[in-house]
Amino acid sequence: MISKDIAALVQYGIDAGLVPECERRYTINLLLDTLHEDEYEEPESIEKEELEEILKRLLDHAVSKGLIEDSIVYRDLFDTRLMNCLMPRPYQVQNTFWEHYKESPEKATEYFYKFSQDSDYIRRYRIKKDMRWKVPSEYGNIDITINLSKPEKDPKAIAAARLMKAAGYPKCLLCPQNEGYAGRVNHPARNNHRIIPITINDSEWGFQYSPYVYYNEHCIVFNFQHVPMKIERATFIKLFDFVKLFPHYFLGSNADLPIVGGSILSHDHFQGGHYTFAMETADFEKMVTIPGYEDVTAGIVKWPLSVLRIRHKDAERLVDLAEHVLDVWRGYKDEDAMILPETDGALHNTITPIARRRGDLFELDLVLRNNLTTEERPMGLYHPREAYHHIKKENIGLIEVMGLAVLPSRLKEEMALLETCILEGKDPAQDETLAKHADWVKEFLPQYDSITEENIEDILKNEIGKVFVKVLEDAGVYKCTEEGRAAFLKFIGAL
Repeated sequence: MISKDIAALVQYGIDAGLVPECERRYTINLLLDTLHEDEYEEPESIEKEELEEILKRLLDHAVSKGLIEDSIVYRDLFDTRLMNCLMPRPYQVQNTFWEHYKESPEKATEYFYKFSQDSDYIRRYRIKKDMRWKVPSEYGNIDITINLSKPEKDPKAIAAARLMKAAGYPKCLLCPQNEGYAGRVNHPARNNHRIIPITINDSEWGFQYSPYVYYNEHCIVFNFQHVPMKIERATFIKLFDFVKLFPHYFLGSNADLPIVGGSILSHDHFQGGHYTFAMETADFEKMVTIPGYEDVTAGIVKWPLSVLRIRHKDAERLVDLAEHVLDVWRGYKDEDAMILPETDGALHNTITPIARRRGDLFELDLVLRNNLTTEERPMGLYHPREAYHHIKKENIGLIEVMGLAVLPSRLKEEMALLETCILEGKDPAQDETLAKHADWVKEFLPQYDSITEENIEDILKNEIGKVFVKVLEDAGVYKCTEEGRAAFLKFIGAL
């Protein structure tokens, strides 16, 4: 059986274009070595199978031989080693990418995205488990996802990780040293990971895809140097340098402060991709003119967060204006609107920028952010309030800012339990797992005349979407009210 499974994996690699036919024997020998096997017999026939099934059998074999522990973390480390036997060298991938780029940037990214999936760096069979739906709102169709593709660590791996010495290599998950890294129980394997080096703002950066793609062609662009996130003039230059290279992609940056930033602030990076978010399709709510930049189209966007959108055919003009907006916002103070630029030496004002092409024009969304905390709102005055934490408690980073909720995996089970609880007429407050949702359920249930097995799932999905819209509204430093818009225009006047 092991010969048949090895042959099936090699055939998969050949069919997917990872391995040329002339390397069949060589690849078989690499797999034999990895699996500690000495014998191989060529099967009479090879059936075409899903990669997940082939790998599962090979991993079961490795467990039976005592090569690995039977746990998700150890299996992930080992199946990545197996896939590495099928992988072309980084130079080959880079060379193929740029050959496709000569035809068009779209051809290059299509190749690299498919390659990242075929190599199992992006695990298709896990990504398809993610729950995804859209919810209509006054701001457009909001994307909701429940992330089920990122495996949780098992007790064995957690215990082993505690006993391991702290390692400084790679310094973080975004460092270029991850390319080809075998991994360990407290760091994912990246044997099958490949990076495309690019130059933006005359410096070395890397282009890759996220292994947990939250939207189509979800890419990460990262500094080759392990330096912290920083929003500055150079940030805007880098964003536009990238969209000049890949005009069909957007690229944005998380803010550079805790609470309003992303999960990794220690390594300068951006996120982008080939996807249209609700924020991109949102219209201008009010056009504005900024002195000295009368030639730049500018306006406040109809969006729950506070967005100033600017457009021009010359990216350099947008860089100049974005720097001006950032400089003014960094020091801007409006106590009546609870905008404080700093307290006790801690800075609070920053920006989440998103760049894209719109036909012949360059476009930049500047999302005003503030991470001020108060006694009443210790997690952040512009962070989701506690009443919404049963759905979304984490930072509102770049992806959420644009209108895509990345919600915790626990919600899948909790939604199923809630469906049963509601249909049986029980009180969620009496259930330890569901108690956090009790007030929410009590609030929305009276709005529905009929709740049945046929509509309960859609009702819950719709109500989750409504909560996320409120989460976004909480993150807006200027609310979508007459008073909030007046305060927003006061800031515009300061420009």
